[in-house]
Amino acid sequence: MSDIILTAYDGAILGPIAKLLGFIMNLIYSFMVNVLGIGNISIAIIVFTIFIYMCLLPITYKQQKFSKLNQKMQPELQKVQKKYQGKKDPVSVQAMQDETSAIYEKYGVSPIGSCVYMLINMPIILSLWRVFQAIPAYIAIVRDQFTSLVEGIMTTPGYQDKMSDLIENLKMSSLRVDFTVKDDSILSNYIIDTLYSLNASGWDMLKEKFSGLSDIVVSTQEHLDEMNNFLGMSISDSPMSIIRNGMSNGAYLFVVLALLIPIFSYLTQVLSLKLMPQAGGADDAMGSQIKMMNKIMPLFSLFFCFSVPVGLGVYWIISAIVRSLQQVALNKHFEKINLDDIIKENQEKAKKKREKKGIAENKINQTARVNTRKINEPSMSAREKEQALEKAAKARNSAKAGSMAEKAN
Repeated sequence: MSDIILTAYDGAILGPIAKLLGFIMNLIYSFMVNVLGIGNISIAIIVFTIFIYMCLLPITYKQQKFSKLNQKMQPELQKVQKKYQGKKDPVSVQAMQDETSAIYEKYGVSPIGSCVYMLINMPIILSLWRVFQAIPAYIAIVRDQFTSLVEGIMTTPGYQDKMSDLIENLKMSSLRVDFTVKDDSILSNYIIDTLYSLNASGWDMLKEKFSGLSDIVVSTQEHLDEMNNFLGMSISDSPMSIIRNGMSNGAYLFVVLALLIPIFSYLTQVLSLKLMPQAGGADDAMGSQIKMMNKIMPLFSLFFCFSVPVGLGVYWIISAIVRSLQQVALNKHFEKINLDDIIKENQEKAKKKREKKGIAENKINQTARVNTRKINEPSMSAREKEQALEKAAKARNSAKAGSMAEKAN
């Protein structure tokens, strides 16, 4: 079983994003069920994934443009790095920073451009993960499938102990539920969390513990199997659980299908990363880090997909395929355009920003000078100036011999 929490995620940052994405997912699934008559969650995940990555395409385009420009200016950046290699004195460090900034300014890009695009993408991707971990919490039609069974369970005497025993026997201790709470709405959510995590043997055990609800248990399981079906597997089950059950039951076809989920996840991730232009150079520290990450991430998805629900594996595979198709189109687009034109355009934009900033500074300086002149200028009229000068001349002429006034004159 996959160790996940199926209640809606309430994190301060990812929580609101997950709710928005879950709302979109709910609209897509409701449209498929009510208009198209398709009630399969795996198809909804595929449609949803394509929709999200089409919405992210403008961000992806900007990130790829930055990577292309970064590749073009790498030789100049490396030349500066070699020039000041081993020099740690303040003058050399400052000179290296100035020359590096001048190169970025020349190409009209920001040193943190790639990071900004990644910071925009990452919360969306992590929030999507939360949504697929908690399908019943975000899709009302799926959640409604549990209503009758949950009501029956909660009217059964001692149901809290039975549900706790079920979790213990199935070794689902990491599923954070507490059936000792007094709030019925929270208990209802915990029951749904548990039911959505059950595999085939778990449903059989549920029928044993709640024998009076056998018919409702069977009908609920059948509805969920139909909604969660992906190539005969349940998207709420993990490939590792399917492999174990398949080996014990002799269902080797499902063992192969379950193995293909992490394998295809790995291969599609590798393909997506190979098609993507890299922001760093081959010899610099940034390029080495990116190269290492490109090796680790596909391996991470390979091993991770064994323990997470099949639905997450499907999302991972489809998202990598969509990214690969987008990348092929973007690569062809960038082959046709002239990067020098983009560089000139970026330089013009940077120049206008500097000019705008310079004009503002000139206005401030001009205002300061005007105010200073106004402060220093005498407030008397021309006539008053003449009278003052005449008075000063008389005072000088009438000064006594040997007086301070005479010495001052």
